[in-house]
Amino acid sequence: MNRSYKLPLLLAAMFMLYFNFSSTFAQNSKHKTFHVIAFYHEYNDLAHISFVHDANKFFPEMAKKYNFTYDSTKDWSKLNAEFLSKYQVVIFLDSRTEDPAQRKVFEEYMKNGGGWLGFHFAAFALTPSEYNADWDWYHNEFLGSGQYVSNTWHPTPAILRVENHKHPVTKDMPDTFKTSPNEWYRWEKDLRKNPDITILCSIDSTSFPLGNGPKQSEIWHSGYYPVVWTNKNYKMVYFNMGHNSMDYDGHTNATLSHTFDSPMEAKLILNALIWAGTG
Repeated sequence: MNRSYKLPLLLAAMFMLYFNFSSTFAQNSKHKTFHVIAFYHEYNDLAHISFVHDANKFFPEMAKKYNFTYDSTKDWSKLNAEFLSKYQVVIFLDSRTEDPAQRKVFEEYMKNGGGWLGFHFAAFALTPSEYNADWDWYHNEFLGSGQYVSNTWHPTPAILRVENHKHPVTKDMPDTFKTSPNEWYRWEKDLRKNPDITILCSIDSTSFPLGNGPKQSEIWHSGYYPVVWTNKNYKMVYFNMGHNSMDYDGHTNATLSHTFDSPMEAKLILNALIWAGTG
């Protein structure tokens, strides 16, 4: 192809991607305003903290365009019935509550029709450890994944395959798309065997090998790994994404990637948020 034609074609492709992305959410923005509250701890890992900072910039910008409000807090004592009554969607950005009373409130909120998005470490649990898996409803019924088993390293992009185009969250997504770099998790339970779980996206085989070590156990060469799913009994979506790439090896701790820089990844997250907020 003549080089003089490449730039206009590239610009046209980028315009069409932006137009399709914007027009989809312009239609959704006609819904009644809904209200979102995000909880986070901002601890444990600089990559998680970096994602939280990105999320707390991205969601307010999207809120102005797509007819919702977005608040965020590190004060988990606000996870109470009176406070949550103001919101249609709760987001767990980087963790989950450890308080029994707050856990009960959240469970009732979801059983009464509330919406939820959870990211990455929000599903993490081990037994025994300081991240104990002692919230049976949350890990085994609500998420259905059970405990964390292993992960890839270093954070790398993946090609995701959309498993279900009938769900509102994924109905306008391409068959496959590339994500931003992430640390990918493997879980105790096979979600394919759970009739309440609808897997929305999984790692496509073209992603393998996924990760680059240094440990061989941190590189996936084959297998089936769901990374985005919903529970049919609740308005919820869990995303394995939420771990930016950081310059740990160079010892600067600088952020090297941003989750929301992937247009299709951002579109998927916004689809899920609007669905959870409007039904």
